[in-house]
Amino acid sequence: MSGKDRPEGISPTAVEGAPGLWRVDLQRHDLSIEGREVIQSRVEFTPDSPPFKHFHPGEEIICVLQGSLEYTLEGQSPVVCNVGDALTVPYGVHHQARNVGTGVAVELATYVVEKGKPLLTKVE
Repeated sequence: MSGKDRPEGISPTAVEGAPGLWRVDLQRHDLSIEGREVIQSRVEFTPDSPPFKHFHPGEEIICVLQGSLEYTLEGQSPVVCNVGDALTVPYGVHHQARNVGTGVAVELATYVVEKGKPLLTKVE
């Protein structure tokens, strides 16, 4: 997608990872825990971004920076998080997120994951 096709409100350095889902990777470092690394990303959701179920090889710690996002974690009722709200997704838990507002929603996602594994695995 070219820059002119980028939706309004999406960071100019963001890369589209799925339809309507954009990421800006901020940092990636090995941890003092053997075989673990931390990855931190800014994730931007357009209002029409479809949710998709997925999981990570470790914990995901989320803080909503802009807008409102609804998170559905396997076995739990959906929860809406607004600016300043935080949520932790446990290791391997299937989950999905969707923008429930009218503008771009943004989360800061910090992943503490197993090094060398795919950061995200989509669940069909």
